Amino acid sequence: MRGKTVRSYGTIMALAVVMGLSYEVFVFPNAFAPAGINGLATMIQYLFHVSIGYMSLLINLPLILLAWRHVDRDFALKNLAFVLVFSAVTLTLNRMDLSAIVYHTDNGTSAILGPVAAGVVSGAVYGFTIRQNGSTGGTDIVAAWVRKKHPEASLVWVIFGLNASVAVLSFFVYGCQFEPVILCLAYCYLSSRISDSILKGGKRALKFEVVTKEASALSVRLMEELGHGVTVLPARGMYSTEPRDFLICVVNRHQIVRFQEILRQFPGTFAWVSEVNETLGNFKHVTG
Repeated sequence: MRGKTVRSYGTIMALAVVMGLSYEVFVFPNAFAPAGINGLATMIQYLFHVSIGYMSLLINLPLILLAWRHVDRDFALKNLAFVLVFSAVTLTLNRMDLSAIVYHTDNGTSAILGPVAAGVVSGAVYGFTIRQNGSTGGTDIVAAWVRKKHPEASLVWVIFGLNASVAVLSFFVYGCQFEPVILCLAYCYLSSRISDSILKGGKRALKFEVVTKEASALSVRLMEELGHGVTVLPARGMYSTEPRDFLICVVNRHQIVRFQEILRQFPGTFAWVSEVNETLGNFKHVTG
């Protein structure tokens, strides 16, 4: 358990380093604000030259104390680890000449690529940090506290409002231009999509639910040819009042065509398919 905990904290600190580098290379040189609290801190740095490293500490330390007292101590400590490393990285890099590696174009022809890269990195960092029971700080800590106190509450509109405010403010901060607003929205979209994919997991599959009179024969074919187990439940058709069997089978995505071919050999069978975001436990993956 101790080794697993050390790896978890090591992962979070490494992700914080990646996030700090991303801000220095892709965000700050390209005159746009990312999402959330860090977006506000980025605009403050742009206007008043106060490093985001200091702003991150100023904003997040009270929130981490809130998480320590009212949410979860492991969650709070992992947030603290992320924030301290992120702040240290940004403060250190601010004092260095990074002109050789920063992504910046003077003519603006590829200005979108900076936010695209930053959004992808941010989404990946956020997703993997959450999977370690941590977060990148800011509104994530507030969200965890609200969910702890009010599980029924929805923070979608609060987070949307904050990100929308950052986008609107960036119009005025960066010279009353629409380009920073568009870049902010692109960053938000990509970060959200990437983190959502990571949080849902990489073991995506398809779940077939089948109503049939030939459960035994169909189950044998599926198990032998697809290599996955089948769960059978008794059922009854309400229209015909005849007994049926209800089959559930989760298979790899590339096996959908073969599954359909097998079903066609059992006339009178009715089936539907849905996507499974992640599989856990004894799920046999067939590569052949």
